[in-house]
Parts: sequence; C-alpha cells; structure tokens
Amino acid sequence: MPPRSTRPTDNLDDDDYPAYTMGRAAEMLSTSPAFLRALGENRLITPLRSEGGHRRYSRYQLRIAARARELVDQGTKIEDACRIVILEDQLEEARRINEELRAARAR
Repeated sequence: MPPRSTRPTDNLDDDDYPAYTMGRAAEMLSTSPAFLRALGENRLITPLRSEGGHRRYSRYQLRIAARARELVDQGTKIEDACRIVILEDQLEEARRINEELRAARAR
C-alpha cells in the first residue's frame, strides 16, 4: 500500500488515520480494552493493525466508540448500542445524500 501522505504532519488532520493504540484509545474513552474489543466483535468498528499486529484506532472510530459508550452507560446492552450507532450512521449518510440530490435538482 502506498503511503497516504508525503509529510509526517499530513496525518494530523486525517480523521481516518489510525493514530491511537488500544491502551490510549481506552484511556481517552475512560473505558477498558475489553470494551473496544467488544465493539470490534459486534462489528461497530474494525481497528487497523500495526505491522506488529496491534490494534490502532482513528479519531473517527473513537467518536463512534464514544457514542456507543454513552448508550451503554445509559443501560443499553452493548449489542443493541452497536446496532443503534450503525443505524444512526446510516441515517446521517442517507440525509447527506438526500441533501446533495436536492441541491443538484435545484441547480
């Protein structure tokens, strides 16, 4: 796979760059690595792997994980929280596409 950028600082603004280790991601979310593994098992987020096989998370994935954590903290089962977050994401994407289509039709 070719490098995504030419300068090391180019990745700092990339929401999809896998910059965070599992330990750091868990710390940032005030949760455990087991919680992050459970999100992966429920197919909410799929971390990339470093050359050594360690999980690496992006800022986008951490935002998704934080939303799931909010739902779990409110008493939602983790499986259900993952499904809710997936549906919320799909709804947001459908709304974005709908708005683009409306704007194109208005032109």
